[in-house]
Amino acid sequence: MKIIDKIKAAQEQGKVSFSFEFFPPRTEDGVENLFDKMERMVAFNPTFCDITWGAGGTTADLTLDIANRMQNMMAVETMMHLTCTNMPVDKIDHALATIKDNGIQNVLALRGDPPKGQDKFVQIEGGLGCALDLVQYIRSKYDDYFGIAVAGYPEAHPDVIQLETGLATPEGYQGDLQYLKKKIDAGGELVVTQLFYDVDTFFKFLDDCRQIGITCPIVPGIMPINNYNGFKRMTGFCKTKIPAELSASLEPIKDNEEAVRSFGVHLATEMCKKILAHGVTTLHLYTLNMDKSAVAILMNLGLIEESKISRSLPWRRPANVFRTKEDVRPVFWANRPKSYVSRTLGWDEFPHGRWGDSRSPSYGALSDYQFMRPRVRSKKLQAEWAVPLKSIEDIQERFSKLCLGELKSSPWSELEGLQPETKIIDEQLGSINLKGFLTINSQPAVNGEKSDSPTVGWGGPGGYVYQKAYLEFFCTQEKLNTLVEKAKRYPSLTYMAVNKSGVWISNVGTTAVNALTWGVFPAKEIVQPTVADPASFLVWKDEAFEIWSRGWAQLYPEEEVSSKNLLHEVQGSYYLVSLVDNDHIHGDLFGIFKEL
Repeated sequence: MKIIDKIKAAQEQGKVSFSFEFFPPRTEDGVENLFDKMERMVAFNPTFCDITWGAGGTTADLTLDIANRMQNMMAVETMMHLTCTNMPVDKIDHALATIKDNGIQNVLALRGDPPKGQDKFVQIEGGLGCALDLVQYIRSKYDDYFGIAVAGYPEAHPDVIQLETGLATPEGYQGDLQYLKKKIDAGGELVVTQLFYDVDTFFKFLDDCRQIGITCPIVPGIMPINNYNGFKRMTGFCKTKIPAELSASLEPIKDNEEAVRSFGVHLATEMCKKILAHGVTTLHLYTLNMDKSAVAILMNLGLIEESKISRSLPWRRPANVFRTKEDVRPVFWANRPKSYVSRTLGWDEFPHGRWGDSRSPSYGALSDYQFMRPRVRSKKLQAEWAVPLKSIEDIQERFSKLCLGELKSSPWSELEGLQPETKIIDEQLGSINLKGFLTINSQPAVNGEKSDSPTVGWGGPGGYVYQKAYLEFFCTQEKLNTLVEKAKRYPSLTYMAVNKSGVWISNVGTTAVNALTWGVFPAKEIVQPTVADPASFLVWKDEAFEIWSRGWAQLYPEEEVSSKNLLHEVQGSYYLVSLVDNDHIHGDLFGIFKEL
C-alpha cells in the first residue's frame, strides 16, 4: 500500500501517524540485532518504516535484503531509500524491479551524499544527476505503481548553507524551495524533512512550502539525541542549526551518556508536542537503530502504550502488496510466521475469508532459511536448550520450563517468549509436558471476549472473539494410542497425528478444514483467521520434525554425542499430534490428560 494513502486515511480519522527510520548495520550480528529491535517497534503499528541506502551505494544489496525482510517478514509497510550516487541506470532498474517483485510500493528518492573521500556529488556516466531526475525516471518507468517520497530541508540543503554563517542566503533558501516544488510536480507525493532542532524553523519552512503550492503532507524528521558525540557529528555533517538554549543544556552533561539520552527524549517529546499542536499529524523518528528513545518519546506523547498493542488479526498480516487479501492461515506456523511467509511466497492467490482447499497452492520446499536462527537468538537458544540430556525426562523438563515461562526461547518458535494467552493455561501445559506430551503450539478456549482484550483480542474495537482450545505436541506411539482410546469418550475432540515417515492417524477426513478462531465485528462478515487442515498439517510436519535435528541438535558441539542421539531418537519415533476441542463453551481439552 502507498504510504501517502495510509497517511491520508489516518488524517481523515483524526489520528496521528508515526514512522521509524533504520540504516543497514555493518555486521551480520548488527543486522540480526536490528531485526530484534525492529520486531519490538513494529508491534506498535507505525504507519511505515524506512531503510536507508548507504553512501555511494555501498549497502545496495544489504538494503534490498533488509527492505524485503521488513515488508514480508516484519510485516510493516516499508519505504526504501534510493540514491543516484554511483548508480548507473541499470542498477537503479535492478533495485526498483527487486522491490516491486517483493511487494514494496514506496521509495524515498534522493540524490545521495558524495562517495567517501569526495567533497562534491559527481554524476557518473550512465547515471542520474539529482533527485528530480530520479523522480522523473521512476514515474516514466513505473507510472503510478510506486509511492514516491522526497526530502525537504527546513534550513535548505547543506550544499547551499554557507560555512561562514551556518545559514543559507535568502536566494539559496528560495531556490531550494523551488527545487522541492519541482520534485513534487514531477511525481513526488510526500515530503520527509531533514533533522532539525529549531521547531520555529520547521514551521516557517512548512508555511513557505504551502505558499508556493506544495500541498502534500510534509513529515517532520525528528532525531533524538542519544549521545553527545553522535549529535555533534550528525549536526555538523548536515549543517543543522543548534539553538543556543540547546547547547547550554547539553554542555554540562555531555560526558554523562544516560543524562544526555534522557535529555534527548525530553527535548524530542517537547518538539513533537509543539509540532502536533501546530496541526501537523505526522512524525518520522530517526532511530539510529536504537529503540528505547523512540519508544519513550511516543509513550510520552500518549501515542502508544506497551500494555495495549492492537492486532488486526491473531497473526501479523504481511505488508506485501500482493498479499493484501490474505486473512486466514493454518495454525501450525503460529510460532514460525517468517517461515510460513517464506514458504508461501510463490502463491499466486491467498485465502480470503475461508481457507477452502489448501491443496491447490504449492507450499515452497524446505530450505536452509527455515532453520536459520539469528545469532542473537542462537545464543539464547544455546544457553537454554543446549544442556546435557541424559533421558527423555530431561527433554520433558525443557518443554515444561518453557510453558511455565522459565525459558524465553524455543527451537520451534521464531517469537520472543510466549504469547500472552499462554498464561491462561501455562500450569496445565507444564503438567502435560512432564507427562511426555511435548507441546509446541497451543491456545485456550475463548467464548465471546471483547476484541480489545490485551491477552486474546484482535480485529479492532467493538467486536467479540472466539477460539477453540488447541494443542499441538509430540508424543510416543504408546501415549498416542492411549490418547486415541480415551478420546472416544470425548466426542468434541478431533485429532490428527503423523510421524516423520508419514504414518497417519486421525478421526477427521483428509480434506476437513476446522476453523479455530473467529471474530464478530460491527458491519462485517464473520472473520475466521486461523484454521487446522490435514493438507497443511502434512506439509508442516516435515518442518516440525526437522527442527529436532537442525533446530535443536545442531546447537550442541560435535562431541556432545549422547544428547544429540537422544534428540534424533525422539525425532524418528515420536508422532506429531494436532488436537482440537470443538466445544469452545463447555469443553475441557486438558481433562483427557488427567486420565493419562
